[in-house]
Parts: sequence; C-alpha cells; structure tokens
Amino acid sequence: MHIDFLLDAFRADVVKDAVVWQDEPFSYAWLLVAVGRWTDFLRNRALAPGTVVSLEADFSPTSIALLLALVEHGAIIVPLTPSVEAKKPEFRDIAQVEATISIAGSDRAYLRKTGVAASHELFERLRIAGRPGLVLFSSGSTGTSKAAVHDFVPLLEKFKVPRHALRTLTFLLFDHIGGVNTLLYVLSNAGCVVTVPKRSPEVVCAAIERHRVQLLPTSPTFINLLLMSEAYKRHDLSSLEMVTYGTEVMPETTLERFHRLFPRVRLLQTYGLSEVGILRSQSRAADSLWVKVGGDGFETRVVDGMLQIRARSAMLGYLNAPSPFTSDGWLPTGDAVDVDGEYLRIRGRHSEIINVGGEKVYPAEVESVLQSMEGVKDVTVGSEPNPITGQIVTARVKLATGESLPEFRKRMRLFCRDKLPLFKIPQKVVLVDEAMHGERFKKMRRVS
Repeated sequence: MHIDFLLDAFRADVVKDAVVWQDEPFSYAWLLVAVGRWTDFLRNRALAPGTVVSLEADFSPTSIALLLALVEHGAIIVPLTPSVEAKKPEFRDIAQVEATISIAGSDRAYLRKTGVAASHELFERLRIAGRPGLVLFSSGSTGTSKAAVHDFVPLLEKFKVPRHALRTLTFLLFDHIGGVNTLLYVLSNAGCVVTVPKRSPEVVCAAIERHRVQLLPTSPTFINLLLMSEAYKRHDLSSLEMVTYGTEVMPETTLERFHRLFPRVRLLQTYGLSEVGILRSQSRAADSLWVKVGGDGFETRVVDGMLQIRARSAMLGYLNAPSPFTSDGWLPTGDAVDVDGEYLRIRGRHSEIINVGGEKVYPAEVESVLQSMEGVKDVTVGSEPNPITGQIVTARVKLATGESLPEFRKRMRLFCRDKLPLFKIPQKVVLVDEAMHGERFKKMRRVS
C-alpha cells in the first residue's frame, strides 16, 4: 500500500543489482522476496501497525528490506546506527520504543519487545491516520538531541517521479535524513545501493573503483579528508559522475581544489534538515557556492538574513521540544544566507557567527583560508569571550608539518594578512592531533 510504487519499480528490474554489501550483489528479485518475507514476519509476531520500533543497524540488505517492510506494515520507525551506540538507551527512552530490531554483523535480525507503551500525542496522530512514521534524532553537538517525528508518506511522495538510476555509495548514515533520502532515491529509480564497512577515504575510493560507483553523496569535511589523504591517486575513480555535498558549509578553497582535480565530476550542493526533509537543489556552477533550493512541495523565504522553509514533508513536531514552526507553518532554519536573485549562499549557522566588536565572522570563511595553507590538514574555527571586543576568533589546527605553535602562528598571520581583515584572523591558535569531526563527518565546533 504505502510502498507499492517502489515494489513496482523492483518488479520492472528484477535482474538488476539492488544492493552491494560486503562486495556481494543482491538483486531486486531478492529484495522483493525479502520485503515480503519481513512484512509477513511482522504480522506473524503480532506487531501491530503503529508500534514504535527501533531499527538498530547500518545499511545492509536485511536492514533495507526491514525498513521497507516496517513502512508497509505502518510501524513508527526509529533508525539507530552504531554511531550513536552510547546514546541508544537515551534515544529509546525519548522515543518510547516498544520493540527493537537489531541486525548483527551476519545480517541476521533479532526482535525484542520492550514492554513500553508509547503514548505520545504525535504517535497517536499517526495511528489514527493509519500512517507509518519516522523518528530522527539530531546530532546534538551543541546540546540535547531533538527527536523529530515524521509522517513517512509525505517523505515518499517526491520519489514517485522517475529520475536517473545511479550506482550510489551510501555515505550518509542510515539514521540521517540524508541517508534515508539517498536510499529512497536510489531504490525508486532501480539504481544500486553500494554499502561500505567503513567511511574512510581509502575504503570509499576502493568501493568506487570496485563497484563503478557513479554518485557519492557526502560532506565538505569528508571531501577535505579525501583530498588530504590523496586516496584518489591510488584508485580509479573514472566511474564517478556526481558528488553531492551538504550537512555543513563548504569551504570555497576545498570546492575549488576538488573541481580542479575532477573537472568531469558534476558537483551539486544539497540542502535539507531533519525537520523538513531534503530540498531539490541546483548549483549555479560546479565550482560555485551559490545554490537554488526548493522544488515541488517546498517554499523558501529569507527573513532578516535568515532562511525559512515551508514544506509538505515537514515533521509533525518534536517528541522532546516545543514546535519550532511559525504560526503559518514556516521553519526558521537558523542558517544565515546571502541572496542573489533566485540563488542563495549559505554562510553558516546563526549560533556559530562570531561577533568581534560588532563585526560578523563566519567560521567557514576563515576555515577556507586556513585550509589553503600548505601543511594544514584540518582546521576548526570558533570563538572565545573577550572583555574588549566581546569575542575573539580562535582556531584549532591539525598540521602535517613539524612546526611549533609560534612558527605556525607567524606563518599564518603573514599568509592571512592580504586575505582576511585583521579582526577575522584567529587571535588564539591551538595545535591538535585528534579528528575535529563527528561520526557524520561534520565539523564539531565549540560555540562560546
């Protein structure tokens, strides 16, 4: 019922590869059978439609088949990946999980009923409407993770329009709106989902070469890691046709360098949020940070320099926080933007803007300059309070050189003096060895 259009697409391409897992292909014929088998399993285990089920897995043939079966069965699905292992008890509690389905390394699934009775008003709304649901947790890098509740049916709507069938690497996580979007896009067009056991530059490049991947949806942080690792030199990436990037602001220098190395690869900036889904987008050019966002079912507007979105696929609300929507249904995204006609340039989160004596500093702009310095592997820009200017710009830097801190600071100031105004040049620098991104390959900034 809910996924008939997907099953029709599967039946039309039964001999094609649907999923590659541990380098083994699984056909659409296999996936059709698996979805049917798991749908029967859910019925036979007396799991009522509207049950809140945590699906604890990464991308695999069984997790994909089970996700679709749970949607068809009308369950409310809470995907949880190993990246949130430490938070799983908290997330299960917030989501009032009534049953867990965990998928082991052998791709076998285990069902356990928790004895909890989920009674949240948002769940009741889904049950009364007879709709499947989806609960997605934010990363919570600057506070408590929020649990967004979606009606799954509007999320499926945009995938009923046929598009290109591409062999696509599932880089964005199974419990991320971008990961769910990627999966539904690929399956609705009878493309191939290529999974990886680890999201490192070497493993990703090897998978692109081995399985002739055409589309890589990823993040600016990972693109920078890929460039720094030079893994692309050790593998044949000639099959790659498109790289999409989102989840954070792209440093201009990173974009320019990637485009220079891969001029034939189409680069597309994407934009989406757990609260509204993924908008369709169109970059002005492959090496441009200006992007047009929207598409059928989405409206955008800019109020006081901040982007707002109204969407048919908007969440019903949060389980553990007040609704963020305006009275007429617009979501203030918290993203500061510049506007040029139909195009936007996303500058950064409002919460991350640094105020130096009344002057605004966007961390991504400073990071872009510092990352273009020779020997800088990674950098994260933030702020600290200052009694005179209010805040100062700080930088945590990972170096590939053997420089001391005083040596690097001197070189940095010389390098930046004709590229940044004085107030944007970091006043405090810390050299670090650890990674500065989380499991989702997104910069972890410290907001003062």
